[in-house]
Amino acid sequence: MQPTPINDHGSQFLGCLAICGTGTNRLRPSFRHVPIEAPATALKRNWATRFHIALHAVKLWRVGELGKYLALAFTALLPLINPLGGALIFLGLVGGAAPAVYRALARKIAINTTIFLVAVEVGGTLILKFFGISLPVVQIAGGLALAAMGWRLLNQEEPDDKARPSDIDSQSLESLQEKAFYPFTFPITAGPGCIVVMVTLSAHAPERGLLPTITAHAGIVIAVVLLSIAVYWCYGHAPTITARISPQTIHGILRLIAFVLLCIGVQITSNGAEAILKTILVKT
Repeated sequence: MQPTPINDHGSQFLGCLAICGTGTNRLRPSFRHVPIEAPATALKRNWATRFHIALHAVKLWRVGELGKYLALAFTALLPLINPLGGALIFLGLVGGAAPAVYRALARKIAINTTIFLVAVEVGGTLILKFFGISLPVVQIAGGLALAAMGWRLLNQEEPDDKARPSDIDSQSLESLQEKAFYPFTFPITAGPGCIVVMVTLSAHAPERGLLPTITAHAGIVIAVVLLSIAVYWCYGHAPTITARISPQTIHGILRLIAFVLLCIGVQITSNGAEAILKTILVKT
């Protein structure tokens, strides 16, 4: 029986087998030279990856915690500090002074506000406990001070002419400098409501560890600094803000704000008295 002749396809197939057979030994060493990672190195790389992921998560958590307390403190203090409304009260108390006097006083008030609120946030609770003062008592005393301030502004006599910068003598400037803390900083800018808010925020800051506590307090401090910057700008530019408003309109606005300030003081006093009465009724 004669062998079956190999066609072109068969010859190509045998040629491929020959090439593969001869090239097998050439291909095997290439697979042997692939580096195989040691188990210890792979474990180290795995732990390094996990560490970077955990570090990234901690950074995101810190930013979220910082933003949370920053937004909380800013939104709680903004209606109480009210830089624009306080600027109008500040304008009514200072009167016709030079713009440089307004800026200097505004700078001192902003710095005093920052130091005052941060001090209350850090040690307010300890100070109140040391002197045996409760928050309702602070509300009553501060509310009465605000109400007295509003009553005085409400009954202030309207000047015949708008005071000029030259009318402010050196003694008046010194008296204004002495009033930078009281009453300009406390209770006009940062009143008893701010004290209650700062003590409450400080008490509700997380105490799960050093890092969460620092992050929460840093957010509160940043909010105070931002509001103090707003106070500086509004107080320093109070004459410019009201430059295009007639004196009669400014006087009416100041009377309205004085009445609102009186109402705020009465409301804060009422809240403190209500809290004390509830405590007494619970004890009885």
